Amino acid sequence: MDKLKVLAVSDVHADKGFIAQLAAQAVKENVDLVILAGDLTYADQSTEGIVGPFRAAGKKVLLIHGNHETIATADFLAELYDSTNLNGYGVNVKDVGIFGAGGASPGPHSTSAQDIYDNLKLGHDKIKHLSRKLLVAHEHPENSKMEMGMFPGNWALRKAIETFKPDIAICGHIHEAGGIEEKIGKTRVINVARTPTIFEL
Repeated sequence: MDKLKVLAVSDVHADKGFIAQLAAQAVKENVDLVILAGDLTYADQSTEGIVGPFRAAGKKVLLIHGNHETIATADFLAELYDSTNLNGYGVNVKDVGIFGAGGASPGPHSTSAQDIYDNLKLGHDKIKHLSRKLLVAHEHPENSKMEMGMFPGNWALRKAIETFKPDIAICGHIHEAGGIEEKIGKTRVINVARTPTIFEL
């Protein structure tokens, strides 16, 4: 069985220097796939230099929107750079089913928890026959170590992880939680907020 090597990060906020470093890291580590888990921009201000550097480096990109851009912005970037917006969608990459939902309940572009759960279910339905699964979201799950102060987690993420039981779930949103990992059931949950993380599954 071929392993899928992924570089995942969120909350890049159109930081071109940071993104250039990430693209170089993706090449150096020879990853198969780059996942951008939301907050690609800062309040939808600029879409330049976010996805292009990864595509120029020959890397496949999957993305979702966060709470700093609209679904339309994520769709625009996906179409412009021949990439895939995972919001409510699922894809098969090396026999790994990858499904996702963008958005978060607070922020400039708010998404309800129910919409997030419904989109995760839509995406999962497309890849549920595959044995290896990766869930991609922007917001973090409730009752997790990633909840900090005034930033409670989202029930939709918790329910989706417990229901669909992906091997790995990635999220972001809370910059201070970047790098935190924990287990929910048998699922490895990784917060990749401004913390590029490379893993295989």
